[in-house]
Amino acid sequence: MTLEKTTVRIGLEKPVRLLHVTDSHLDLADERDDEGKRRLAGRMGNPSEKRYLEEQIAYAEENCDLLVHTGDLIDFVSVPNVERAREVVKNRRVFFIAGNHDYSQYVGEAWEDGAYRMNSYMKMGYGFGVPMFFNSRIVGGVNVVGIDNSYYLFEDWHLWRLKKEAEKGLPIVLAFHDPLFEESLYREHMRRVPNSCTYLVGCDEEHLLPYDEFRAVQQRPDGPTLRMIDYIKSEPLIRVILTGHLHFNFESNITPTLVQLVTGGGYLNVAREVTIE
Repeated sequence: MTLEKTTVRIGLEKPVRLLHVTDSHLDLADERDDEGKRRLAGRMGNPSEKRYLEEQIAYAEENCDLLVHTGDLIDFVSVPNVERAREVVKNRRVFFIAGNHDYSQYVGEAWEDGAYRMNSYMKMGYGFGVPMFFNSRIVGGVNVVGIDNSYYLFEDWHLWRLKKEAEKGLPIVLAFHDPLFEESLYREHMRRVPNSCTYLVGCDEEHLLPYDEFRAVQQRPDGPTLRMIDYIKSEPLIRVILTGHLHFNFESNITPTLVQLVTGGGYLNVAREVTIE
């Protein structure tokens, strides 16, 4: 396992250690699935991805207080993918919040929005059997709060729920799939993939200019999203953001007191050990 180690100091009496894993992209299918899904099996080109996930879980159980998975646990909805996902997330040492691929039926076959998400969720038999849209858990001296922003947007009810979590008075570790816009992260993604889009939540119109129209429409922030971002930046209890989606490691600050940690693809056996102290 390629293990990145990061320490964030916020003044805890006793350190809390999290293993951040994201983008596992399990790509299994079998005879219970249709031909289209069977063609997608092995799409990520890495037959070891299931073993990598097992290794990451074992490391977290031995060395960390909690494994935080920020989505794309599966690459597409298939019978064995959902079965495996349910096995993973029922582990009490695993905290999960969904990414876009956790609802993908055939990967890019349709416009993905709230209706698409709910259709997939119901086809899976109510998702993976744990909260996928909003989740929270207190571990040690911090409150880990997961929010599904897998289609680049937040909703007003997300903001209401997050404010209720802040009322608990504990430092908050936010976990979601798509990173928030931050200038240095934007530049790094454009350096890696020039003249593309950056898949960041909250880009203003100037930073959306290089995007093609499809991606600009998809990722343009709406009112609830901008209100959520403003709150995240202003709430002093929110100290760490764990996110993925981009498949590379990156660290930067959203504000002077709020760090955002992007972790690389779990399907490549990349993980990040985050010590909060």
